[in-house]
Amino acid sequence: MAGKLYGLGIGPGDPELLTLKAVRLIKESDIVLVPGSNPEDTVAYQITVQAVPELAQKQIVGIAMPMTKDLSMLEKTHEEGARQVAQYLEQGKICVFLTLGDPTVYSTYIYIHKKILERGLEAEIVSGIPSFCAVAAKMGISLVEKSEELHVIPAVYQFQEGMELSGTKVFMKVGKRSGKLRELLKEKKADALMIENCGMPGERIFASPDEFPDEVGYYSLVIAKEGK
Repeated sequence: MAGKLYGLGIGPGDPELLTLKAVRLIKESDIVLVPGSNPEDTVAYQITVQAVPELAQKQIVGIAMPMTKDLSMLEKTHEEGARQVAQYLEQGKICVFLTLGDPTVYSTYIYIHKKILERGLEAEIVSGIPSFCAVAAKMGISLVEKSEELHVIPAVYQFQEGMELSGTKVFMKVGKRSGKLRELLKEKKADALMIENCGMPGERIFASPDEFPDEVGYYSLVIAKEGK
């Protein structure tokens, strides 16, 4: 009998934001999969083991996920990752794949998920708290009210077009584009804030675009509202 794959959202960084369902499935699993070549060094593992100490006794398998925009390389990587996971499922193993935030929001897991289903194997997504929800809660602000719109924009690809959208804009994975985004926000007189590594060691908060540095870490997020 084939096993089952669970894509677990583990939240944005604070171990206490793991859901009860994620914790239970990790404890019940045979194999724990994490995105990265050195499993114990990954951010996903380091966050989760704080909430689930039993994780340290599990079989941990790293699934290589290189940071690239090369579509052919990504396809090859996702296919190889799915092949690795499928081997465990065909042995009847229960596998969990740890992914930051929620698996349905710009996650690496979703590509593996689709390929596992294409193979006729079973896979399920388990929601986690998205980073932008955690940031808004931490800062004590709402994302949207009344008829406001919410737009989630991957800053690593584009943000100029997104700036023209009405309502609240969330720019994810700001990284090296912080300086350019800062200048555009100032030009638009937007009300914006940034958090780097929300809920993780090294967390930094920038209360306005004037404070944004030229570059920040990969796990940096900006919430921008139209200026008043």
